[in-house]
Amino acid sequence: MNHLKEKILRAATAAQEGHIPAAYSILDIVWVLYDRILGVTPENANDPDRNRFILSKGHAAVGLYVVLAEKGFISSDLLKDFGKFESPLGGHPDRLKVPGVEASTGSLGHGFPMAVGLALGAKIKKKPSRVYVIVGDGEANEGTIWESAMLAAHHKLDNLYCILDHNHSGDGAMGPGNMRKKFESFGWHASSIDGHDQKAIHAALTQRVLGKPVAVIAETVKGKGIKIMENSPEWTHKYPAPEQLETMAQELRAIKDHA
Repeated sequence: MNHLKEKILRAATAAQEGHIPAAYSILDIVWVLYDRILGVTPENANDPDRNRFILSKGHAAVGLYVVLAEKGFISSDLLKDFGKFESPLGGHPDRLKVPGVEASTGSLGHGFPMAVGLALGAKIKKKPSRVYVIVGDGEANEGTIWESAMLAAHHKLDNLYCILDHNHSGDGAMGPGNMRKKFESFGWHASSIDGHDQKAIHAALTQRVLGKPVAVIAETVKGKGIKIMENSPEWTHKYPAPEQLETMAQELRAIKDHA
């Protein structure tokens, strides 16, 4: 994972674009999805029965891009042009420009309803596909999140998995409270895990609960791996100076990689 974090760091710093800490908080989750769960490859990406993934918190897109590059959906060379005017890799993912991106997202609260629609459509058509969506904890203050949660439970969408990236980014404004209990009150099966523990992520996202959608509250750390960034509001949309960049890259390389 740490070599991917360095790619995120360098791409975002060069572009002065993207949210590095948010990308770090979701990286383990996105990696487990593409590496062990989705079963989606560049070769079968157009299969109508494929599993689907939507990054509802689209501002963390650079975290998705490095995984797509690692898995062969896009060229790694594209990461060097991240955020440039003519690059397909923008600050938010565009499904018409980036292979492997299921939905164009960025306006918070919109990706989750799309995921519910995809899951409901698969149910109606009796398709085997499952739908996975990552939402942010600050994003959970949007009303569309809870309208979608209510609809998913009503239709018993047990092919739908919502991963809430609980990195506490919104606590200073309006904390979301106990998210596990909230999802349970809406009729979901919900659990809490360490969002950087890949074994726990895999176990949570491969469980099947008959008749209920699954919510996974992933406790994560914004900027995980770079101490100065971790849980620091200052770094939400900030980029290191050249001398900081190399120090941060060395810090990442010194961490024992668990992936």
